[in-house]
Amino acid sequence: MTARFDQGPWAAAGVQTVQPGVHRVPLPLPNDGLHAVNVYLLENLAEDDGIVMIDGGWAIPEARKALEEAMAAIGRDVTDISHILVTHIHRDHYTNAVELRRLLGSRVYLGAGERPGLEMLDRLRSDVPAGSLRTLRDAGAGELADRIEKLDHGGYDPAVWESPDRWLGAETVGFGAGELRVVPTPGHTQGHVVFLDEQRGLLFSGDHVLPHITPSIGFELTEPGGRPLADYLDSLRLMTRYADARLLPAHGPVTDSAHTRVAELLTHHDNRLAQSLKALGDIALDAHAVARKLGWTRREVPFGELSDFNQMLAVNETAAHLDVLVLRGRITVATVGGVQQYTRVN
Repeated sequence: MTARFDQGPWAAAGVQTVQPGVHRVPLPLPNDGLHAVNVYLLENLAEDDGIVMIDGGWAIPEARKALEEAMAAIGRDVTDISHILVTHIHRDHYTNAVELRRLLGSRVYLGAGERPGLEMLDRLRSDVPAGSLRTLRDAGAGELADRIEKLDHGGYDPAVWESPDRWLGAETVGFGAGELRVVPTPGHTQGHVVFLDEQRGLLFSGDHVLPHITPSIGFELTEPGGRPLADYLDSLRLMTRYADARLLPAHGPVTDSAHTRVAELLTHHDNRLAQSLKALGDIALDAHAVARKLGWTRREVPFGELSDFNQMLAVNETAAHLDVLVLRGRITVATVGGVQQYTRVN
């Protein structure tokens, strides 16, 4: 579950030069959860001497100002941003990329797995997280779903949810002087991708691999699909098939080894699966009931002390863990009165 407690010095405004030509810039976010999202500015990659930017940030004036200041600090201008590669569809990664394209003419790239979600957003004309609300109702948390639905989600602005210039699959994208490998990593969202700079040994991991917190699982703006945690665990293991690289995440500081953090995340989810099975006990329970028996974040915060939004993330994640236990044959699931009830296999 993506926690709201990991702020730290990494989120402070400014520019960190990771290595020559690679700069980390935290852009502010307009909420009381995570305060910033990292975007990365890559020089000496595009043949037109433009800047390749990884992730776009949230389309707010404060983010635009911080980006302008960062570009000036490295002796460049925002008009130099020619390509923006986005790891996934969430608002804090995608919307400012679309806004920058409108202002600067930059080309925007997004994983092809996000296309159904973006098209559904256009049909619904709403950024209420419909997929997560459906999961809540299936999990026996209908009242929580009703409260979430009534929250102010910022209003749907079709201008910041336009389609990208190019949909990306499992491929290598080149910009003349360099290239990045695109690796689809479904889990956090269905179409999440990471960008691997194999020549320089850098992994731009988006929200797939985070150094201090675990990404939310099952938080979808559109209808849920598949088994998000099973997909996520497979996507984590996929990272170990590539040479180890420095980890350049969307939230948190740069660290030296992506493989080390992947191993920690796999262990975390093994432990969480065991905790979920223990919390289920010997009676049939829905995911909401199981989530209320677990502690949340590294501080083991009781479920009842979480905000409604974080309760939604907790229930979604619990349902995802229970679904993996079903796949592994440890529990069974049956729908009773529109709610999924889980039972341990003896």
